[in-house]
Amino acid sequence: MLRFLVLGVLAFLGAVTLLAATIGGWGWWLVVAVLALLLLVAVHDLVQTKHAILRNYPVLGHLRFLLEDIRPELQQYFIERNFDGRPYDRNTRTAIYARAKGEREEHPFGTERDLYAVGYEYLVHSTRPVDPLPEPPRVRVGGPACRQPYDVALLNVSAMSFGALSANAIEALNRGAAAGGFAHDTGEGAISRHHRHGGDLIWELGSGYFGARTPDGDLDERLFAEKAADPQVKMVSLKLSQGAKPGLGGVLPGVKVTPEIAETRGVAVGVTVVSPPYHRAFGTPRELVRLLARLRELAGGKPVGFKLCVGSRVDVLAICKAMVEEDSTPDFVIVDGAEGGTGAAPQEYADHVGMPLTEGLMTVHDALVGVGLRDRVRIGASGKVATGVDVVKRLVQGADFTLAGRAMMMATGCIQAQTCHTNTCPVGVATQDPKRMRALHVPDKTVRVTRYQRETVAQAVQVIASMGLRSFEELRPHMLRRRIDHQTIRSYAELFEHLAPGQLLRDPPPAWENDWRLADPDRFRP
Repeated sequence: MLRFLVLGVLAFLGAVTLLAATIGGWGWWLVVAVLALLLLVAVHDLVQTKHAILRNYPVLGHLRFLLEDIRPELQQYFIERNFDGRPYDRNTRTAIYARAKGEREEHPFGTERDLYAVGYEYLVHSTRPVDPLPEPPRVRVGGPACRQPYDVALLNVSAMSFGALSANAIEALNRGAAAGGFAHDTGEGAISRHHRHGGDLIWELGSGYFGARTPDGDLDERLFAEKAADPQVKMVSLKLSQGAKPGLGGVLPGVKVTPEIAETRGVAVGVTVVSPPYHRAFGTPRELVRLLARLRELAGGKPVGFKLCVGSRVDVLAICKAMVEEDSTPDFVIVDGAEGGTGAAPQEYADHVGMPLTEGLMTVHDALVGVGLRDRVRIGASGKVATGVDVVKRLVQGADFTLAGRAMMMATGCIQAQTCHTNTCPVGVATQDPKRMRALHVPDKTVRVTRYQRETVAQAVQVIASMGLRSFEELRPHMLRRRIDHQTIRSYAELFEHLAPGQLLRDPPPAWENDWRLADPDRFRP
């Protein structure tokens, strides 16, 4: 390795000497200055104790850190193939950008995916397709106790807070929702002035109760009722957990609590704010069900529900048991998959905690069917929903409507730089830096958000027409299929055990019997 170091230094010195000779005159002073600077760097590298590589390879060791810094860009732009990038591959990102810009998005020369790979999924088309629906349908959200039901679109903006996203991004999303007639989930950061551009709001309340909290951090019912009465608020969602970091609270450092964020969230300027991993307003499944009923009453009968990333099927069943015993149901449940996550999270949580959306969604759907309450509760699916096929697949798996977070960010210009947590977003989407934020031109991005949502839903409508269906209600589990091995393909009707309405109350099947027995409406089990 020493010979490479010597050769590198000699090559560099030769290049500098050649440059000095070419320039002439003061060029030799340039050589002296460069060498003096390199000598200072080398001395610093040799005496510092933080990086072993610099002590062994002074000066040249910095190349490692340079390459490490630009590795994501090299990977995304020069190395990754169209179909294997993460979290979103190049083909998916290209489709989102094309729809947002109103460009053609056809893909030439056939698929690049391996259709024989284990896990590959496809929808079953019909030999005799039908004409697409003239208008995309909407889904009525509102159970028996709801006095102000809301007709939600098939695809909506998922929960992303002001603070996580810039003011310009929030404004573009809300204006886009207003123009396109779909809903905008506020995220747990409360309703800011940037949400006030006419778009229908799903007001999300997290464990910090931002926007409706007492000075001690408890839920303030008076404030909640006052803000829930706003005509722009169409639904209220109580966040139990989120896909990227289920079971983990949050800390907003005091230095980030600006006057505007403090006013929005109802906290003190410059004071660190903690969102605990649990809710103070309830401690058991029964208390949760009662709280949801109370919030619906305080909200004037508007739809109220909760969002969660599923962990234990026992807990889901415990909540369902509480619904049955209390004869009270939420109006909706939003299931967030572990693959979701617009916010930053510890790598261990992002990779290893929480149930993926497919299993989580089907768990909630089947549990509600099994206790005979599915017709009273609508289900939303959130987690890597980006294309029309994603919408259709989630509806096959049990959802009634869907929400997209990162795809909507891409519609506003996100390039998947994955620097959301650093305040250095290069396109002004996930930053509070005014200089970076100004790059996001709200009028242009508003149109893109509206167009992306419209074209994606239109593609979903086209897909079900190709399946020979005249409505999304006709979707069934046997219409989605997965390759199990190189010789076997199974439909979702065969892969999963689906419950009959009320079956858990009458005679739980063996696969559900133990979890149903353990489910306790007065206790969340660890």
